[in-house]
Amino acid sequence: MRNGSNLFLSRAYGPQTDDETAWSLSGGIMGFIAWLLALALPFAVYGSNTLFFFLYTWPFFLALMPVAVVVGVAMHSLLAQRMLYSGAATLVTVAVMFGILFLWLPG
Repeated sequence: MRNGSNLFLSRAYGPQTDDETAWSLSGGIMGFIAWLLALALPFAVYGSNTLFFFLYTWPFFLALMPVAVVVGVAMHSLLAQRMLYSGAATLVTVAVMFGILFLWLPG
């Protein structure tokens, strides 16, 4: 006869699901939309003269696109997947990044 005790496995946590990463898509889309809106901001302020400025500086603004997407994902995950708060925080953060770059490039 066996000398030992029985081990009982508890199902307290249940099966794992992939719902934990669902915020990354909406955060990334939010970051891309914030990048597009921030790209349109100089056009609203300076008008069509912005095109001549973008003619030589477009790689700098294009390089901010993946940064804006990552900022959108980070804000959306840090603010507990609240769309309104994370959208506003992403838009403000990306607009500040664009503003800093836009003020730094002309000299």
